[in-house]
Amino acid sequence: MKKKNPWIYVCLIGVILGALNVLSQPTLFVYSSGSWVALARAEQGYPVTIRFIHSVQKTPVEENLVLDHDQKTFVLESTKYQSFGVGLPFVESDGVFSEEGDYFVFRQMNRHFPMLNLRTGVGTKLTLTLGETRVLPLYEWYAPGTKVDVFVAPFYMYFSLFR
Repeated sequence: MKKKNPWIYVCLIGVILGALNVLSQPTLFVYSSGSWVALARAEQGYPVTIRFIHSVQKTPVEENLVLDHDQKTFVLESTKYQSFGVGLPFVESDGVFSEEGDYFVFRQMNRHFPMLNLRTGVGTKLTLTLGETRVLPLYEWYAPGTKVDVFVAPFYMYFSLFR
């Protein structure tokens, strides 16, 4: 009887452990209409920016978020907008307020969200920026009213979400 080489088992265990490590990594998912829009590696401090035209004020709004240290929640750090109105921060307790040219800016908002549920709208030009440069013009890709979810989950969720 031929003796089996133990290195085969060591290599197999290494491959399995490596695959489990990759599959368990936190991943940022952008999901809509039954399929993924984008994926990104979720790391602490990873920036996510939401830009849109306010549906009532008809002025641009920019919300700047980052992934928290737990790599599971989003933290709203700042909001930049041009006019006061419904749905826009204006109370001193919302953060540190300043004026920058034609914009009002609230910083240090420190609001936590487990996920982001967005919807495209008529004339809102909803755009999502992942990291510093990956721009997703959602308003160009989806009809008004389309739900877009942004969340963090282990990478293996890709296989269960997108069948």
